[in-house]
Amino acid sequence: MKAVEAPEVPLPGGQLWPLSIAAYRALGEAGLIPKNTELLYGLVYRKMSKSPLHSSLVTRLLRLLQSVIPPGYVLRSEQPIRCDDSEPEPNISVVKGVESDFWDDHPHTAALVIEVCLSSHGYDRSKLRAYALAGVKECWLVLGPQKQIEIYRQPREGQFAVTKTFGAGETLTSVALPGFMVKLDALFARK
Repeated sequence: MKAVEAPEVPLPGGQLWPLSIAAYRALGEAGLIPKNTELLYGLVYRKMSKSPLHSSLVTRLLRLLQSVIPPGYVLRSEQPIRCDDSEPEPNISVVKGVESDFWDDHPHTAALVIEVCLSSHGYDRSKLRAYALAGVKECWLVLGPQKQIEIYRQPREGQFAVTKTFGAGETLTSVALPGFMVKLDALFARK
């Protein structure tokens, strides 16, 4: 038996009623939008469940980041960034400020965003435009099955001017967070 494939979003010829960030938040607080969703370009998307490998990579990266976060920055996991008509929830973000700065509103940008991708490469790549428009300095897409990291830097007009892929045997050093570097062999090693 073959599973029925979900239709392409948005449906060709269909009319959409995009949500504003305010409407998304209000509907969420009222319990009218399911949990584990995020707002991207005015549309609500259900987030994918996380595999053990996904969770392990996020945990490992958080541990590495905790020791290099400079004063005046906050390390966040699975928390929204307000990006025009989107509120993506990156697996990891490092934002300038202190916790109390975000009591009334989510951060509007980040120094670094990391998305771990095992089977969601296309979905996570679709967030890059929102991150670039928000002025996120650096994005990492951690491609688990390929044991690679794609980096995106220098946001301009909804895209990143610099992209590069790092793989086996290489060390990736963040431009946005000097002192944060990841040896890919160690990151993907089953220890």
